[in-house]
Amino acid sequence: MPSQEELARRLAEHVVISDDKRDDTGAQSIAPEHSPRALHRPAVLPARSALKDLDLQHRAEQFLYHQAELLDGKHWQAYIDLFAGEGMYWMPIAPEQTDWTDSPSIFAEDKSLMTIRMGRITHPNAWSQAPLWGTHHLVSNVVIESFSEQEVTVRSRFQMMELRRDNVRHFGGTYRHTLVRTGEDCRIKLQRVDMMNGQAPYDYVLQVWV
Repeated sequence: MPSQEELARRLAEHVVISDDKRDDTGAQSIAPEHSPRALHRPAVLPARSALKDLDLQHRAEQFLYHQAELLDGKHWQAYIDLFAGEGMYWMPIAPEQTDWTDSPSIFAEDKSLMTIRMGRITHPNAWSQAPLWGTHHLVSNVVIESFSEQEVTVRSRFQMMELRRDNVRHFGGTYRHTLVRTGEDCRIKLQRVDMMNGQAPYDYVLQVWV
């Protein structure tokens, strides 16, 4: 049994007592930025589309819908072909990330890495791609944020259901596509995927693009 002097020493070393009066208790007093109230601070308002060219809006929507169908149909090469030569698929860990070179990402792949991934998931011994596996995408809230003669920036929301044998997982978040115009068609210069539940625990890692 420690002596009174020993207990007093330990308390002095490891416990900070403050007479600062505040309403927060527990975790909120230690990290107020993690408190529930902090989650409801006003966020930056999303940009509204000032687009008057409804044909461009329609083409952007059809491009995103076609991409979703390619993913759900496992048309991997056709999906990769949607990207420009220098195109990138990027899924950051956090929405405040601005690059993939100096910080970890869930995905950061150019067309070469995407082709390597395609070869791995289509290999006969890729047991993670066994039967009874598939995805179902819904894409909506398509907003053209900016456009020029060369590029179009499109923001949208997505929901994806993944079935793997008897397990179902749901993912949701925001797409942001930077598209380069190629005549009447477009190619993806950058597809950024911000998953709302990107930090959630998973039984197994993502195998393919969301």
